[in-house]
Amino acid sequence: MNRFSLASLALAFPASVNAMLRFSCSQLVLDRLDPLVQPGSIPSGHVHQIVGGNAFNATMDPSLDLPQESTCTTCTFSEDHSNYWTANLYYRSRDGSLTRVPQMANQFLEGANGGMTIYYIQPYDGSSVTAFAPGFRMLVGNPMLREESDSPDSQMSSFRCFEENFGGENGAPGTGQDTRHFPTRPCPGGIRTNLFFPTCWDGVNLDTPDHKSHVAYPVGGTFEMNAPCPDSHPVKIPQLFFEIVWDTREFNDQSDWPEDGSQPFVFSFGDTTGYGQHGDYVFGWEGDSLQRAMDDNCNVACPTLRSQDVNTANQCTIPRSVDEEIDSGLSKLPGDNPIDP
Repeated sequence: MNRFSLASLALAFPASVNAMLRFSCSQLVLDRLDPLVQPGSIPSGHVHQIVGGNAFNATMDPSLDLPQESTCTTCTFSEDHSNYWTANLYYRSRDGSLTRVPQMANQFLEGANGGMTIYYIQPYDGSSVTAFAPGFRMLVGNPMLREESDSPDSQMSSFRCFEENFGGENGAPGTGQDTRHFPTRPCPGGIRTNLFFPTCWDGVNLDTPDHKSHVAYPVGGTFEMNAPCPDSHPVKIPQLFFEIVWDTREFNDQSDWPEDGSQPFVFSFGDTTGYGQHGDYVFGWEGDSLQRAMDDNCNVACPTLRSQDVNTANQCTIPRSVDEEIDSGLSKLPGDNPIDP
C-alpha cells in the first residue's frame, strides 16, 4: 500500500479502522511565525496556519512544558496541547492580486473552524508503538522542492481534487487519483492535501539541527506494511500525518485564472508547483495520554482521552504577532516572497 492509498483508506473508513486516531484541530492563528526553522524571528519568512495549544510562540524553547503553559487547545482531545503548522495557500488571480485560501472542516469532522485533521496511526498488525516524548519535534517536506523526485520529502506529500460534496469519480473519499503537485483543474469540492511524517526514531534525540535526522522511514516498505525500522532508528513511533482541506470553491472561475492556463494557487513561500509542501510538529500531549490512546487502539472516539466539543475548540485562539494584511487584495505575498515563474 502506498501513501496515497493509505490516505484514501483514512477517508473512506474513518469509523472502522481500529488503529487510527483521527481528530480535528481548529485554527489557532494565522501568522508569520516559525519556531522550528526560524526560532525567535518576528516575523518569519512566510505565513503559516497553526493549530493546537495556545502556548505557541515565536521561540518554543525545547524546555517549554506545553501542557503546563497552554490554557486551551484547538484540538478535539483536550489533553493534546501539541502544535502543528503548515504554510498557507494563496490564490493568484489573472490581474496578479492574491487572496488567502481558507481551510474548511474535513468530512465527518464538521464544525471545526478551518485548521486541519490530525492522524496518529498504529500498526495494522496490532504491534505497539512508542509515543513521542516531551520536547520531541520534527518537520517533513522541503520548501525548496519544485519538481517530483524519489526523495522521502517528495513522496510524503499529496494533493487530491475533491468534487462537489466529496462526490464524483475523481474526488470521492477512497477513490480517485492523488498527485504530488497541485491539481491542474478546478476542484468543485476543494483541494485536500496530506503530509506524512517519519515513523522511526533513533531513541535518543528529541530533535536535531535539521529537525529530521533523529527520525527516519521504514526500510523496504511502509509503516502500514509493517516494514522494519532501520538499525540507526530502531524505535517505532506513531504514523503522524496532517490532512488539510483548502476551500478553493470560490476560485474555480477559469476566466480569472492565469492567461497561460496554468493553475492559480501558490503557497505562502512562493511555490506554484506544490512539491514544496511541508509541515512542522511540536509534541505537547499531557502525561501518558498519547501512549494510552495508542495502546487502546483509539479511533475517532477515544474513551481513554478527555475530549471537548468543537465550539470550545473553536474558541481557543491567540492574537497575531505580526501586524500586516495577509488575507486579500495583496499585490505580493506577505514577506515579499518571490512567486515561481
